[in-house]
Parts: sequence; C-alpha cells; structure tokens
Amino acid sequence: AKGLTIGMRFHSAPVVRLADAKPVQLGHAARADGAWRLYAFADGSGEKLRALMMFLAESNRSPVKRYTPAGANIDSVIDVRAIFQQCHRDLKVEELPLMLLPRKGKFGLIDYEKAFTPDVKNGPDIFVLRGVDRAKGALVIVRPDQYVANVLPLDAHHELADFFGRFLIDQA
Repeated sequence: AKGLTIGMRFHSAPVVRLADAKPVQLGHAARADGAWRLYAFADGSGEKLRALMMFLAESNRSPVKRYTPAGANIDSVIDVRAIFQQCHRDLKVEELPLMLLPRKGKFGLIDYEKAFTPDVKNGPDIFVLRGVDRAKGALVIVRPDQYVANVLPLDAHHELADFFGRFLIDQA
C-alpha cells in the first residue's frame, strides 16, 4: 500500500457500505472510541482475506480474541473492517465472514457496518488512491488516534499477533 505511510494520518476516502449500498467516507465510519482499527483491503481472489478473517475469529493467537475482555463487544479493542474490490452489487452480505458480521450489545444485534466496496461513482477508487496492490491486498493497522501504525500483507498473521502482543494485555 504505497499510498499509506506509517506514522501519517489515515485519510478518509469514498467507499460504499456493502449492507445498504450507502456511499460513505471510510475514515468517518470509525467512532472515537479508543479502539484500534484493522482495515483489510481484499486480495484479487479474496482467499487471503478469508484466511485472515478465519484467523481473527478462530486462532488462539488472534489479537481480537486475546485482547477483548470477556463480555465486551468483539470490536471494543480491535475493530475489523474490510474493503472488497468488487462492486457492492456483486457481493452478498450473507456470504461475508462472521468476523464482518459481529453480534453486539445487550440484544446481540448484527453490526452490518464492517464491509465496504470502492465508490468509483463519487470519487477515485480507494485501492488506487491508497496504492493497494489489487493482487495482494493489504492489512492496515490504524491507531485509536487515526494514524497508521503498520501496513502488513494479508497473510502476515504472526506479524499481526506480534504487533499487538508488544503492548496489549491478554484478556483470554
């Protein structure tokens, strides 16, 4: 992701929220809640993205599982979001990995605001804007203050776990 520099602000870009096809700014989708953000830019086949989502949901090394306190929303410490390459009409919400459809809150309602697609109608393609290689994709770690902390390949599961392991406290 040549358009993203570690230590620089994660600038917003136009995207389409998959669940309702609403054009939004990706940077504005995040709340000021103290959570870290993982923005996963999908690879061409989508296989690396799916493997990442499976790692985050199921692995004992998953930073999401290790550092989220019991009883807290799954995205309270590390908020995972994905940007797919396809048009929103070509994807089905019900086929998304469960990590992108978390159940939250007292009533376990599904959060549909985790998956996005490029908005080429209202602005430049976010993959082009951020210099993300469409074949490989990228994983962008954004600090709670909206600055880029690291940019990793989608399959860098160990590096992702090690990154958060340096400063977060195990909750599991």
